[in-house]
Amino acid sequence: MRTLTIEPLTAQAFAPFGEVIEAEGRDFFMINNGSTRRYHRQAEVQTSGPDDAAIISIFRATALPMPLTIGMLERHPLGSQAFMPLRGQPFLIVVAPPGEQPHSSQVRAFLSDGRQGVNYGKGVWHHPVLCLAAEDDFLVIDRAGPGNNCDEHFFAEAEHWLLDPASVHRG
Repeated sequence: MRTLTIEPLTAQAFAPFGEVIEAEGRDFFMINNGSTRRYHRQAEVQTSGPDDAAIISIFRATALPMPLTIGMLERHPLGSQAFMPLRGQPFLIVVAPPGEQPHSSQVRAFLSDGRQGVNYGKGVWHHPVLCLAAEDDFLVIDRAGPGNNCDEHFFAEAEHWLLDPASVHRG
C-alpha cells in the first residue's frame, strides 16, 4: 500500500482544490473604529441553483485511528464546502481534483496548522473531516437545497493509500 505524503497547507499548493482560509500573511483593512482587522473575502460560497442557500453549521468530529487507510472520497457537485477549525487544533485534509471519478494517482494530503481552514471547490473530491485531536469542532459553510449533493467513490483495494501523520513532509 502506498503512503500518502502529507504536505503543509499553503494557498498555492491547495489552489487546484479551493481556497485556504487564514489570516497569516493575508491583506486586511481596519474596521470597527480601528479595533478590528478584516481579512476580507477569503473564499466564496459556491451554489448551483436558484433555490440553494449558503448555510452555517458546526461539525463535532472524533479522531479516526491512525495510520488510516484511505479507501474512499466524497464530493459535493452542487456547492462548495468550507471547514474552519474552532479549537485551533491541526487537522488533515485529503483531496483529489474534480471530475466524474477521483483518480488515486491525483490524491494529495495536507496538514492544517489549526489556524487555517479550507473551502473545497464545487465537485472537489475529499475525505470526510479528519481531526487529529480526540474531538474537534469545525465551523462548516456549505449549500442547502434540492438535489443530491453528496457523491461517494470507493477505490479498489489496490488503489488505497495509507495516511500516517508521521509522514508529514517538512520540506
